Amino acid sequence: MAHPRAGQKALPEDLIDVDAVLNAYYDLTPDPTDPDQQVVFGTSGHRGSSLDTAFNDAHIAATTQAIVEYRAAQGITGPLYIGKDTHALSQPAWTTAIEVLIANGVTVCSEGDNDYTPTPAVSRAIVVHNADPGHEGNTADGIVVTPSHNPPRDGGFKYNPPHGGPADTDATSAIAARANQLLADGSDIRRKRFREVEPELNRFDYLSRYCDDLANALNLDAIREAGVHIGADPMGGASVQYWEYIAEYLDLDLTVVNKTVDPQWSFMTLDTDGKIRMDCSSPNAMASLIANKDKYEIATGNDADSDRHGIVTPDWGLMNPNHYLAVAIQYLYAHRDGWRADAAIGKTLVSSSMIDRVAESLGRTLVEVPVGFKWFVPGLRSGEIGFGGEESAGASFLALDGSTWTTDKDGILLALLASEIKAVTGSSPSELYAELIKQHGAPAYARVDAPANREQKAKLAKLDPSAVTATELAGEPITAKLTKAPGNGAAIGGLKVTTESAWFAARPSGTEDVYKIYAESFRGAEHLAEVQSAAKELVSATLAG
Repeated sequence: MAHPRAGQKALPEDLIDVDAVLNAYYDLTPDPTDPDQQVVFGTSGHRGSSLDTAFNDAHIAATTQAIVEYRAAQGITGPLYIGKDTHALSQPAWTTAIEVLIANGVTVCSEGDNDYTPTPAVSRAIVVHNADPGHEGNTADGIVVTPSHNPPRDGGFKYNPPHGGPADTDATSAIAARANQLLADGSDIRRKRFREVEPELNRFDYLSRYCDDLANALNLDAIREAGVHIGADPMGGASVQYWEYIAEYLDLDLTVVNKTVDPQWSFMTLDTDGKIRMDCSSPNAMASLIANKDKYEIATGNDADSDRHGIVTPDWGLMNPNHYLAVAIQYLYAHRDGWRADAAIGKTLVSSSMIDRVAESLGRTLVEVPVGFKWFVPGLRSGEIGFGGEESAGASFLALDGSTWTTDKDGILLALLASEIKAVTGSSPSELYAELIKQHGAPAYARVDAPANREQKAKLAKLDPSAVTATELAGEPITAKLTKAPGNGAAIGGLKVTTESAWFAARPSGTEDVYKIYAESFRGAEHLAEVQSAAKELVSATLAG
């Protein structure tokens, strides 16, 4: 059930005490024996709040030293590109990281103290550096200080290896294990005060490099010539300076809807659960922009580190991320002559099957992978995948000439693509999705949670398809029972069951005693509800077996 003030502007009692958050970062010392206070890398790095002693100076110093040792073991000797978003904890964590990096002799490239860097700008810098033949043997990697769209009290810290995308579990497991050793005994951590190392910090212009480079990935001329009226909402995040630059220097009819940077995010509307969360795929978090949808032909939002996108159109409001991904794929594979003729389409296994139907109509191979953008990295590097996207509103695609653009999610790129689509086709992405519905049918999609204890979640994560004895789902014969992704054979950490017109996927939550059920039906909302109910029964019976 939604919070009673979901979609309404935050009140003073909803806001964090910034000073308390910052003081806790330095004043609280984590207990290295407490699992809740250790370094834990999820799909997007280590996250937590200083108030919970889960994201403090000691965590970042230990994690940074672990990264220094990891990159040395991997033979990475080039510069490390580091960026930060606008969360209150990002600035002190950025400072801690630089103190450790430079004390260890690492060449560090960063923006100015009062600047912010979106995740895709860091990824792009790494990709460009490592693609330069002159940098052979001088490989670069990076760090982004961000908890993404998490509430204002949180901090986050993620590592991007030389491919420029999210680190895989081999890397993050090694880094987290070493960080926790250093958390218990920090004698091996090398560190100098910021004022001592600042002269050695290389100030890197992410902003103009990334923004000027967008012409190599998008048809900006078409957007200019069509005069698409754009509203861009940075949602108080790292893209704020980027959208200002794009508006001023790339000659687009673009208005930056809100230029405010406030670590309390006091201008935000509350998310569905009543928290302040910069989730640009949430209608409640995006309520302010949706209310002004008629002011712009295309309006867009980004989360705090700009790796996610939200698309708002006058005729539709906020598009479901699955809907926009399907439209983006349909458009791109018809308008990117520089891509390989056999470039495949990448999707996560919990994304809409509308993408499957679009891929089939295009005659393109579909590569279905587990949840996590890291699975798209090899294909985006080689050009074998032209587009990779997640149902959570994160995606990226190749440059116009078929070369790698970013290997991490790029919310700015996807936001501007909506305007290119409008300029070239004359139709909004939502109007084009209505055409896809006419061609392929209208899917009903939702995610619900079901209770599960730690043992049940562990069993679900390691299921074998043979454990599922059911032969039908919501009145239809089961066509597949998957515990490995068909696109790359990697374990999905759960179960996916499909029928001719529907599917569900069940995955254990990493933070709560529940498992998540993603489900979709092309037979309408009532059948979707049947699929969800049948999915709970099927999973419960399987876990009890």
